[in-house]
Amino acid sequence: MVQIGQKRVFLWTALVGFAGALTIAMSATVAFATPYGTAVFQGLDKVTARVYTFEAPLGRVVRFGTLEIIARHCDKRPPEETPESSAFVDISEVRNGEPTNNLFRGWMFASSPALSALEHPVYDVWVLDCTGTLDEPPAEQPAAN
Repeated sequence: MVQIGQKRVFLWTALVGFAGALTIAMSATVAFATPYGTAVFQGLDKVTARVYTFEAPLGRVVRFGTLEIIARHCDKRPPEETPESSAFVDISEVRNGEPTNNLFRGWMFASSPALSALEHPVYDVWVLDCTGTLDEPPAEQPAAN
């Protein structure tokens, strides 16, 4: 009879401990990334060895050499979290007289440019940051390069 009581006490203690840990985990605040209206990119022209920084308002085509870049989404973590900016991007190459060549579609992460940058024989492109709000209209900007 003593062993049964000890098992019940042990199970009850384990259950209360698990419920307490679950409550703490569920009540912890989670900081979500904030969406922004403009993605900031950096591009390398390997022929001229020049680096360009340019902005791409969401949903608008930005040209970099023969590349057309469209930022679909851009978000950044709040300052109290580990720094991270990420953008979902479509990149195509457009040449006169040739069909459009889709080169990249996916997420780019500022903290890991080598992991998710566009690598092209002539151009490299990677995301740096997210700026602007989703409500403000995008400013007119000359095409890079």
